[in-house]
Amino acid sequence: MSPQLKLIALDEDDLAVISTHVQDAHVQVSDIIWRQGEKRLVIGMSRLDWEQTLSGEAAPRRLVSALRFDRVLVCKSRNIDLAAPQSKLELIGIEFHPDDDPAGSALLLFSGNRALRLDVECLECELTDLGADDLGTSEDGGEPGM
Repeated sequence: MSPQLKLIALDEDDLAVISTHVQDAHVQVSDIIWRQGEKRLVIGMSRLDWEQTLSGEAAPRRLVSALRFDRVLVCKSRNIDLAAPQSKLELIGIEFHPDDDPAGSALLLFSGNRALRLDVECLECELTDLGADDLGTSEDGGEPGM
């Protein structure tokens, strides 16, 4: 079993590493938490343990993880129905588009032409694994019906 990750991104290259680890993560809309007063967005997710999967040690597994962005000025969504909290999304990846250094926009891309855009003062992102996802996963590491 690979150790739990805690990764921090302060620039575009760091964010590319986090993006790789969250590729194909499953996100429920109710687990997207925008705390405007705190300038923070937190997303709970079930992500594939890519290190274990690529090493071939065992059957693929999923981890419960938290993805946090700080210093977020604006959070906008495209094609995400916030009125349907049980809806499930699949995260494809994360991009950073610099603006007036160190500010810019983080773009979280989901399947089905869905996205979140975060306008940030500067890039501060953290991915933390919280443990194994023992609920609602199939043997192939995917969720039933996804």
